[in-house]
Amino acid sequence: MKTILVTGGAGFIGSHTCLLLLENKYKVYVIDSFQNSSKESLQRVKSIYKYNKHISNLNLKVFQGDLCDKGFLENTFKTISEENNSIDGIIHFAGLKSVSESIKNPLLYWKTNLIGTINLLEIMDEYKCENFVFSGSATIYEQNENCLLHEQSPLGPINAYGNTKLTIEVLLQDIFKSSMKYKIASLRYFNPIGAHSSGLIGEDSLGTPNNIFPLIANTAIGIQKRLKIYGNDWPTKDGTPIRDYIHVMDVAEAHIRVLEYLICNKSEYLEVNIGTGKPTSVLELIDTFERVNNIKVPYIFDKRRKGDNCFVVANNDLMTCKFKIFPKYSLEDMCRDGWKWKKLNPGGYN
Repeated sequence: MKTILVTGGAGFIGSHTCLLLLENKYKVYVIDSFQNSSKESLQRVKSIYKYNKHISNLNLKVFQGDLCDKGFLENTFKTISEENNSIDGIIHFAGLKSVSESIKNPLLYWKTNLIGTINLLEIMDEYKCENFVFSGSATIYEQNENCLLHEQSPLGPINAYGNTKLTIEVLLQDIFKSSMKYKIASLRYFNPIGAHSSGLIGEDSLGTPNNIFPLIANTAIGIQKRLKIYGNDWPTKDGTPIRDYIHVMDVAEAHIRVLEYLICNKSEYLEVNIGTGKPTSVLELIDTFERVNNIKVPYIFDKRRKGDNCFVVANNDLMTCKFKIFPKYSLEDMCRDGWKWKKLNPGGYN
């Protein structure tokens, strides 16, 4: 049984990935500070897994702490090692991810995202762990007009969050070049939405959400009166920004498939877009949500938001051709599953 360490494993994508890792018979260790996540998410991961597999034993252990605390990291790796478990791979989700917050507080983002990653990489090297999957982001791409983004598209983030993600990629490239023992992949995913079909785990934004889907769900359930759409004067068919929405379960599956590729193959550095390649405007997303769930989402238009792009859609040829990863879920599935999570958990995990 292979052992995987997941940082930020209690978060939105992290929790869904942990569930799939367990279902694929991995032993899972999680590091999470719970600064922007809930311990309850991992309790529910355990519940879903036990219920589906009709078993009581569970290969999941959690360490609470901050990656910026190097002493904590050293103790965590030591504990795992003393349990006679070498770490076969790391999936690194941990970090701050709000575009708007990063613009207001760049120092926090640079400290948390960069220093935390450097600490993790140093300890990883000390314990001879060579397989590393980084939770990257499409925010690192340069603004463009109506062109699909491929892995060689020009890079040029326009916010602090994107800058930290790009800097970490540069760091990973340098580490790979320094020693050909490493196997590293940066997954540049686009807009994960939806939830597990059980409705037991999903996206729980502590504080005010920044992503579009939680705001749509909050409006539909009555937490807020109207949804704000930032700009109706973008150069698109309906004036609203266009994104590539992908089901969180497809994103989780991609992380595991790429990690398995790294483990089974020779040293390589990879950058992989994780998206459907299908453009969807904000208004089209709202319309689909309303139609699938038979509920209205009142909205108003506001001025454009600083740090936003017009068109962010993946060319996912590398994902589908090299790794044979094909998104299984439709936009309707994303809206249906995301709304089920919200209805069952109107206040999130708390």
